[in-house]
Amino acid sequence: MASGGPSGRAEQVQRAGLAGRTGRVGPAGRAGRAEASGLTPRAREALAGLPINLAALSHAFVRAGHEIALVGGPVRDAFLGTAPHDLDLTTSARPEQTEALLEAWGDTCWDVGRDFGTIGARKGDTVVEITTYRTEDYEVGSRKPAVSYGETLEGDLTRRDFTVNAMALRLPDLVLVDPCGGLADLEAGILRTPVGAVQSFDDDPLRIMRAARFAAQLGFDVEPEVLRAMEDMAGRLEIVSAERVRAELERLLLSPWPRRGLELLVHTGVAEVVLPELAALRETVDEHRRHKDVYEHTLTVLDQAMALETGPDGPVPGPDLVLRLAAILHDIGKPATRRFLPGGTVTFHGHDHVGARMTAKRMRALRFDKQTIKDVSRLVELHLRFHGYAEAGWSDSAVRRYVTDAGPLLERLHRLTRADVTTRNKRKARMLDAAYDDLEARIAGLRQAEELAAIRPELDGGQIMAELGIEPGPVVGQAYRFLLDLRMEKGPQGEEAARQALHSWWAARQD
Repeated sequence: MASGGPSGRAEQVQRAGLAGRTGRVGPAGRAGRAEASGLTPRAREALAGLPINLAALSHAFVRAGHEIALVGGPVRDAFLGTAPHDLDLTTSARPEQTEALLEAWGDTCWDVGRDFGTIGARKGDTVVEITTYRTEDYEVGSRKPAVSYGETLEGDLTRRDFTVNAMALRLPDLVLVDPCGGLADLEAGILRTPVGAVQSFDDDPLRIMRAARFAAQLGFDVEPEVLRAMEDMAGRLEIVSAERVRAELERLLLSPWPRRGLELLVHTGVAEVVLPELAALRETVDEHRRHKDVYEHTLTVLDQAMALETGPDGPVPGPDLVLRLAAILHDIGKPATRRFLPGGTVTFHGHDHVGARMTAKRMRALRFDKQTIKDVSRLVELHLRFHGYAEAGWSDSAVRRYVTDAGPLLERLHRLTRADVTTRNKRKARMLDAAYDDLEARIAGLRQAEELAAIRPELDGGQIMAELGIEPGPVVGQAYRFLLDLRMEKGPQGEEAARQALHSWWAARQD
């Protein structure tokens, strides 16, 4: 598709009449506009639930001499048949004027980001965020956009990231404004920028990440010009804060088609800037085919892990960020641990532990929260543990330790381990699947008999100190770990047996 800005396109304007959907009429007092010839039946149905409070708010802005419109994602989603949940609005009013109107309209009003022209408010169950028409770009070397206010809705739309997000519905009459051909691109499944892609990405480099995110979210293709600009300008992302990059990566991974977005990041070289460990997996491709393609394997593991996510009442409700992150990072230690042995054998010994350290380092750089870093890196560390069971079977002690080491991540570890089987050898795949079925059955049996998820020594720290007559200190922790190991090895022993074992351990230490 040829690129181009709004200059070569006629603005699409269709009247849709908010009247009839909210019980209110337009400013002219006519209810006959309720049928919107310019909106598809799917969009009309999606917009039918717009709250009545929105009509009252829009009339207040119009009476005050301002324009106001529903804009961006909610409009795009309506044409895709999804009722708008977030009410993102744009207006010609300046922030202080918006704030005054919202305070008169709503139950409460707050400053979302006055420097960016955004004020929020709530009335009943209706929550809105309203932003003044604006333009923005990045100064050279700056991580924050410089914002200036615009004068027209059309101008505001042309500064947005992609044409499918550059549509608006003027309120209160639901007038569709589409100066950049976003509706046609939406129907074609194309991501295109309202202005030249290089200019757009130079104005806001985070749009490079958003291209991949929307490809994953919408399942759309990226226009060739956008693809080239992503390749040429990937380095520009270095001026964007890690927090904003991380937020886009999270949205990409939680989308319906994350593989599509990740492949786009890797293909364009963007991953080498934001997630270089994933891009490096391509280096493990072996022209002699002595082992599988780790990059393609990783993407397949992601697909298979997603398929194992559960509904909201299941143990791993999807989309699950921790599981999906673990899927794409579980083998990132392989490039650093690859070794070629005589006879053509290739090994990756220790890649689980190396990968866990690399995972934590990358996630810290992207400013993930501590718990997510801990959980994902732990899954990466444990993802190979099962293979010892598949090869030789485990004692009850080993099963207990597997459950205890996984802790609250056990259900995710189940899914990551199963998803990690991508062999084309059907016999091997069936064997591994059966082995894991057996392990899960063993876990269920032990859990029922021993309350496995809550394994603790029979004596706590206070009881240990009382038995041995010692004060708090490192020895208490050593005694606790001894009793925990005993519990793992032999199962429940009872308090009396634990006391005897503790005193025997203590006496041996005194010799």
